[in-house]
Formats: sequence, C-alpha cells, structure tokens
Amino acid sequence: MPPRDRPTIADVAQRAGVSKGLVSFALNDRPGVAPETRRRILDVADELGWSPSLRARSLSVGRAFACGLVIGRSPDVIAADPFFPSFIAGLEDEFSVSGQVLVLAVANPGRQEAETYRGLAADRRVDGVILTDLRAGDPRLPLVAELGLAAVTLGVPEGGAAFSSVSSDDGAGIRLAVEHLAGLGHRDLAHVAGPEGMLHAAHRRDAFQAAASAAGLRSRVVETDFSAADGARATAALLDLPDRPTAIVYSNDNMAVAGIGVAQRRGLVVPRDLSITGFDDTEMGRHVHPSLTSVATDARGWGVVAARTLLAAIAGGAPQHLVLDDPRLSIRSSTAPPATAAAAAPPEGD
Repeated sequence: MPPRDRPTIADVAQRAGVSKGLVSFALNDRPGVAPETRRRILDVADELGWSPSLRARSLSVGRAFACGLVIGRSPDVIAADPFFPSFIAGLEDEFSVSGQVLVLAVANPGRQEAETYRGLAADRRVDGVILTDLRAGDPRLPLVAELGLAAVTLGVPEGGAAFSSVSSDDGAGIRLAVEHLAGLGHRDLAHVAGPEGMLHAAHRRDAFQAAASAAGLRSRVVETDFSAADGARATAALLDLPDRPTAIVYSNDNMAVAGIGVAQRRGLVVPRDLSITGFDDTEMGRHVHPSLTSVATDARGWGVVAARTLLAAIAGGAPQHLVLDDPRLSIRSSTAPPATAAAAAPPEGD
C-alpha cells in the first residue's frame, strides 16, 4: 500500500472517537486504557487495515529492525555457490515473521570489509550481524565488538568468543566420506579443499588427513578458493599425476561436479576409474550423471537457527552456543570400488 493510502494512528483515533495518545497506548498494549476502549480501538484498527510503521517503531524503541550479513568472498564464487541462497532463505524464513529486514552486502576481506561493517553500524542501520566463513585470527570479531553490534558466528572462533555461535562438526561428514571410500577398497585418496585461512575449510582438511591416516590410506590435499573453476584446476592437477588417486573428496558440490566434468573429458568413467564425493548435498548434485555422493547439510536450517539466535542476542539474551546435528553421507552413483579392487574381487557367490 502506498504511504499516502496507509491508514495512520490519526485515522484510527478519528474513527474510534479518542485521542491519538490513547490509540498509541492501546496499540502498544500499555496500561491506562479501559478494556472496552482498547477493544474498540483494536477493532477500528483492524477494520481500517492499520499496520505499524517500521520507521516510527524504530524511532520509538531505538532499533533498526534490520540484521546484516556481509559475505567476504568473490561475487563470482558466491553466485555459483548454492549454500548461500539456501542459507539466506532460512534467514528470511525467520526474519519475515519477526518484522526484521535482512541487509546483505558483499565485500572483499580486508579494509573494504571493515568499512562495510562500520557503515552498517553507523546510525544504527542494523542491530546485529551474522559472521560466516570464520578465519584464523579473524579481525571481524574485535571490530564488531568495538562497534557495539550484536552478533552470531557460524562456527566457533579460535579460542572461543563472547558472541553466540551456531556450529556443526564439518569434520564428521568428511570422516564419513573417507570411511565410505575406504570400505569400497580405495587406498589412495585426495582432498580438494577450501582456502586454508577459513576455519571450516581447515577443519575439513584436518578431518580428511586424520581419517585417511587412521585407515592407513595414502592422502593428498590441494587447496582452492571453493569455486568450480578452481576445483576443476585442482582435479586436472591430480589427474596429471603418474600415480593419480582413485578417489577424490571435495569440500563442496560445485567443485565435485566440476571434477566429474574434468574426468569425463579425459575419457575416465566415474566411478569405475575415479570415485568422487561432494559436500552440501545440493540439488544440482542429485541430477548430474552420475549422481553425486555427498555430505548432506541443512543450509536453510542453519539460516533459521542463526536468525533466531541473533534475535535473542539483540534482545539482550546471554550468549548461546548451539551445536546442530552432525552431517550425514548421502551415497549415490559417483562412488564405487576402484577398478583394480573390482577386478581382483572373486565373482559373487564364490
């Protein structure tokens, strides 16, 4: 409804035959209004289709009723990464019913990112922020504290933090992938990892190496920026090796799908010649050929929980540290015993 057509408190007061002050008291459920008068005012407000002005509400309580999400990645990487659209959908699921506005910004890590946070804090444009992609020695944590913003982190910062956090054990999913491949007979694995400076990428890499070592497997790691293009580059480098791995564990589905493409263009058959696993279990991975074995996470659910946790922090609640369920492994057609193991296996029934 255009602002000029939206009914105001003055319209409600005139129709109900009371003062604007009394209407304000009644609509904000304050004491001092007779029950029958309050009922009449609420009925009139409902009849006129009155709704509160967010701007007026913000001014009256000193809040922006907005929350910020600053993503410190390349726009190209974000555009191709299905995690963030699902995560943002989860944020909106919660914010849309609680009268909040999501302010989204993309900024390069460093000075531009710091200035973006300062801009959001200026004149209370947002009440709080959600910090994703935590880093080693993350400079955003002291900055957000200095700016006086409520915050929730995805993952737990190094050394803990005063802010609320929502986390899940990324390593659990990678361990399941390694155990699955080891169970199929693979002895030579590689991990196409995310940026070393991102804590969740480091957790996945460390879990891969620990799980491979525990199973007595040979393991190699190639670092990427999480993009499909860099995943393709990493795959090509691994397949160029004279002793290439028989299976590759990727740190997201985008890179895994790119890896399938690289392998197939080289004449390899997935999974006969190369088994591949992803991470995030995106819809795209379920429809490629072969369908992708992937670690299943609930990005939208993360968004809902993160939004609720941030709103609790904005309301003055004590910091919460919520741990979501461990990821699970969705096994599909992109993994199978290596060709050498399949050839050595006796015929079924012997």
